[in-house]
Amino acid sequence: MPKKQVEMRILKLLIFLLALVPVALLAWRAMAGELSANPIKDITEETGIWTLRFILLTLTITPLRKISGWAPLARFRRMIGLFAFFYGSLHFVTYIYLDQFFVLDEILRDVVKRPFITVGFAAFVTMIPLALTSPNRVAKWMGGKRWRLLHRLVYFTALGGVIHYLWLVKADTQRPLMYGGILVMLLAYRLWDYVRSHRIAEKSHSRIEANPA
Repeated sequence: MPKKQVEMRILKLLIFLLALVPVALLAWRAMAGELSANPIKDITEETGIWTLRFILLTLTITPLRKISGWAPLARFRRMIGLFAFFYGSLHFVTYIYLDQFFVLDEILRDVVKRPFITVGFAAFVTMIPLALTSPNRVAKWMGGKRWRLLHRLVYFTALGGVIHYLWLVKADTQRPLMYGGILVMLLAYRLWDYVRSHRIAEKSHSRIEANPA
């Protein structure tokens, strides 16, 4: 096996293990009795925050790849995105099982009457098709154009996650606003890159028309 391929596999394994550290530490704290007097709240908050962090990390991959010029970065995007879904699922299950005990009436009432839960639930729902269509064989079956269009849902997921967090904390908004600022910068970079690429393509097309073969 080529050396670069071995190094890439090792790097992927390290990132995989690092991504499991937050849930491992949370489980350790729970077993050691180091959570607060409201452990369900602790678990819900930790899994929610890490969901948002992994979503933002997923959105960071493309800008980092383009700025650094290191193309292999793209290979980690799917894994990080799936970890975002993993932590989002833990966050959701904690709410419907540990907090609401699968009482459907209470869950539906919460979703309808509490805006931050409504937005959070919607953000989680948008993650489901992203996770289901992440395998390469599904992307090939869908076709690149449709797959890329579907995966733009991640922007709505990220925005919904930030709003969910902001409306949840109400008073201490420093952290959700920080994540919101990161999201704005990532979206601004994508807009700038799109405009720049479009202008370059237009100039190239104009040169071809002005100097036909």
